[in-house]
Amino acid sequence: MEAPPDNDVLWARALHFTHQDGSPGLTGVSLGVQEGEILAVGGPRGSGKTTLLRCLSGLVPAQRGEVWFNSVPVHTMGPLTRERLRRDRFGWIDPAPVLVPELNSWENAALPLMLRGTSRRRAKTAALEWLERLDIGDSSRNRPHELTQAERQRVSIARALAASPTILFADEPTAPLHRADRAHVLRTLTTAARSHGITVVLATHDAETAALADRTVTLLDGRRVNTVHLPPLPEPGDRGAAQGARAASRNGRETAQEGQGATLEARGETQKAPEAGQGGPGTGQEGRGAACSLSV
Repeated sequence: MEAPPDNDVLWARALHFTHQDGSPGLTGVSLGVQEGEILAVGGPRGSGKTTLLRCLSGLVPAQRGEVWFNSVPVHTMGPLTRERLRRDRFGWIDPAPVLVPELNSWENAALPLMLRGTSRRRAKTAALEWLERLDIGDSSRNRPHELTQAERQRVSIARALAASPTILFADEPTAPLHRADRAHVLRTLTTAARSHGITVVLATHDAETAALADRTVTLLDGRRVNTVHLPPLPEPGDRGAAQGARAASRNGRETAQEGQGATLEARGETQKAPEAGQGGPGTGQEGRGAACSLSV
């Protein structure tokens, strides 16, 4: 068994995972994440980003391969040990907020701390601090059903950061947010991670989000690749323009072909005209021959 590098807080080698329906999730993916690094896992939807994060965090065990956290083999841990590791050292942000409906915002944000045994007062202080940073402090006593989707996601992010995890796994954390909110939340997330020394593994298919990371690894069909070149998808409003352009191109080709046909016809007439002209001299020759015969 090969030991991971000393400077990698998280290290994985040759991870393989197959979904229950038989489709491949990961095929031989290896990577290392250094302490305090923000790593973006990019790629199109269905490329295996979420599966990779779930295997790295111990949420599901990889069927083959190794996962190491601080030189401790996660892949050999039992379910209870992995659960304790996730509770004490890891944080997780889902693409859709998952909150306890019976708890208000600050109680949801403080829940991981209280599960660790932190006092209610200290847990509340930490939760309120992060809710304020994420501009949702005014809703700290509201229940999830009283919040918008974007506000609930902010509470989920505050919950993940309040526990001060060693590694934060964020699976499309800004998916439910509007563009303006997305930029603010991402800045808060990355700034907090750097200032608190939190290692972040961020799954995203958005190039602007990935640009905030220190480094990006790209997946395609469960494999790690260097680059992915995908054709841009036309916007709904651009489809008509594209179809119009194609139609104009077809009309232009048809017009050009008609013009070429007309030119060929004109050339044919031009070629026939000299024959008629040549027929004139030929007629003259016949006339001369006729004249000669008459003179004889």
